[in-house]
Amino acid sequence: MKVVLFCGGFGMRLREYSESTPKPMVPLGYRPILWHIMRYYAHFGHTDFILCLGYKADTIKQYFMNYNECLSNDFVFSKGGKDVKPLSTDIDDWNITFVDTGLTTSIGQRLLAVRHLLAGEDMFLANYADGLSDLNVNDMVADMARSNAVASFMAYQPTQSFHVVSLGEDSRVDYISPIAKSGLWINAGYFVLRSGIFDYMRPGEELVEQPFQRLIAKDRLLAHRHRGFWAAMDTFKDKQTLDELHANGPAPWEVWRQPEARAKLRKVPPKLAVC
Repeated sequence: MKVVLFCGGFGMRLREYSESTPKPMVPLGYRPILWHIMRYYAHFGHTDFILCLGYKADTIKQYFMNYNECLSNDFVFSKGGKDVKPLSTDIDDWNITFVDTGLTTSIGQRLLAVRHLLAGEDMFLANYADGLSDLNVNDMVADMARSNAVASFMAYQPTQSFHVVSLGEDSRVDYISPIAKSGLWINAGYFVLRSGIFDYMRPGEELVEQPFQRLIAKDRLLAHRHRGFWAAMDTFKDKQTLDELHANGPAPWEVWRQPEARAKLRKVPPKLAVC
């Protein structure tokens, strides 16, 4: 199953970390967050990637063109460095398509720009490429396959310390509640989409704004509740939190490093019919 990753944004809220590094290439340990997301999908058997590039696309291309397996794998060094043999590999079975989808393009426009690369795909995966999770994405795919939905997204309950407030017309407070207890769910950016999604999209639109409203009207949008780990790297503070989790690893999203997660791994469902 192909995985579309939206890697073209400016990442303005992370500029305090670096002016020259695009958000997908901000490192967590030895590897950028984009690699962590791709490694996550590869763990579940999804190794055919389409990268929708934009801002500093050359940085992402150069990273993979000069990829060094030895940075995150054990290896044998001999003959003064003339012979280096990795004992394991990260990306040997990955297929990566790099597509320049524009500098200021919306997510919806980026997806439309790679539509031709998804021809023949009954279903495909998509992600914002800045969020990390321990979600079993194959469970999400299986739920989608059992439904007639055209799109599904991972729904997550925020855990921040903010409070949700309800106000009356006179600005009197009706109630105030911690956001974690408010019953609110957010779109966490992990998508399973059928090819029919393109029938609900129009040029220039965002993916979630207008197309998802059309799906709701047709009762064809599904949410997959996830109560495990999810975190987005929007700010430098978020990066520091993720760095700490990684340093004390294995981090929650590193499902490939967790034996119990591998034991529960489900096989990718067979080719699915479009409902």
